Amino acid sequence: MVSALRYLGTACGWARAGSPRGIPAACGPALGRPRPLCQGARSASTSSFDVVVIGGGIVGLASARALILRHPALSIGVLEKEKELAIHQTGHNSGVIHSGIYYKPESLKAKLCVQGAALIYEYCNQKGISYKQCGKLIVAVEQEEIPRLQALYERGLQNGVQGLRLIQQEDIKKKEPYCRGLMAIDCPYTGIVDYRRVALSFAQDFQDAGGSVLTNFEVKDIEMARESPSRSEDGMKYPIVIRNTKGEEVQCQYVVTCAGLYSDRISELSGCSPDPQIVPFRGDYLLLKPEKCYLVKGNIYPVPDSRFPFLGVHFTPRMDGSIWLGPNAVLAFKREGYRPFDFSARDIADVITKSGLIKLVSQNFSYGVSEMYKACFLGATVKHLQKFIPEITVHDILRGPAGVRAQALDQDGNLVDDFVFDGGDGVIGNRILHVRNAPSPAATSSLAISGMIADEVQQRFKL
Repeated sequence: MVSALRYLGTACGWARAGSPRGIPAACGPALGRPRPLCQGARSASTSSFDVVVIGGGIVGLASARALILRHPALSIGVLEKEKELAIHQTGHNSGVIHSGIYYKPESLKAKLCVQGAALIYEYCNQKGISYKQCGKLIVAVEQEEIPRLQALYERGLQNGVQGLRLIQQEDIKKKEPYCRGLMAIDCPYTGIVDYRRVALSFAQDFQDAGGSVLTNFEVKDIEMARESPSRSEDGMKYPIVIRNTKGEEVQCQYVVTCAGLYSDRISELSGCSPDPQIVPFRGDYLLLKPEKCYLVKGNIYPVPDSRFPFLGVHFTPRMDGSIWLGPNAVLAFKREGYRPFDFSARDIADVITKSGLIKLVSQNFSYGVSEMYKACFLGATVKHLQKFIPEITVHDILRGPAGVRAQALDQDGNLVDDFVFDGGDGVIGNRILHVRNAPSPAATSSLAISGMIADEVQQRFKL
């Protein structure tokens, strides 16, 4: 079993840790575009750091930023396997700033989402990053959904979500003139933002504070340094060697992994447990044609069904003015498989032999078939969308982008629903903190997560 560090104590002590401090809001361009990465950084073959963060997505960058703001005297580096930052889960998500209504009270998801949303809004205001607090309606279109909707409303109140209210048909029409429904939860605190832009702003803060970013660094090995006969000083001070696929290496004292779709494999490389395994689920979006975008003003979501693992198809406005419809949720045949026919034999073999996918499929067979059917036939998705906005037809939509979700799955076929952080045993395991599972709403929660990680790194490694 994976040991999860469940932070259920006082959250206020670290909720502000991700807030900008020590760097004026005016530092760096307001658009959040960092200077050319690695400017002034040492080459990978000679670099050594006190702390290395593996993963240049929004969680990794937020964590690196929080660490360097809290420990400015430390040398901290970020390793990213791509040539650009934040291009996978961060760059392919829906862009929603979630309010925290869905998650089990007292769970990390609930606490970190509510805190993280407040921090994201505050950060965007300070940095001049555009966002829209356009709100969200969770709409019951059938009488049988109303008890679930009311239970969800009570959950949101327990989680401390701001401004929630139950509204009836007439108020639904005031919010969304083209939407039909019997009752809805109005979530005015929900917003939208370009999370890649936010992540690049985190990277800018990190670099301005003295941090180094090494891109094109795909981690292949993590091992202890082999001391030379002269007992090299670097080998003693920086005992962990991280080597990439090109044979370059960096040395460090401590490691934080935020590897998303590869979190299980990076953990295994370090000698720690590979469980929970990551199973990639692709979510395909449709686009509402520009001339039909007037039909949707804010986020419109269905009432979630607790029997199934995902939220269902919804309407999502974007910062560029487009409207995304979706996503579905189908097994991806490659961890970064954004197209239906992307395939990796290794990824599929791992999913079948190492995870509890077969059990998950057997438990949710009808749901899986439905999702596959919607992925193949646009009319099936449109039929679902028409429950909320009857005016939409198959002629009003286009196929759009896709994202891949890193879903952790245990051996019994259960989706690991909450955030999971752990380390390991032995000389390397004692020097590593793994972010094992950071599902949605990780982007919304990124600044709150980074504060938690900075706390744990400080406590675990005695910084």
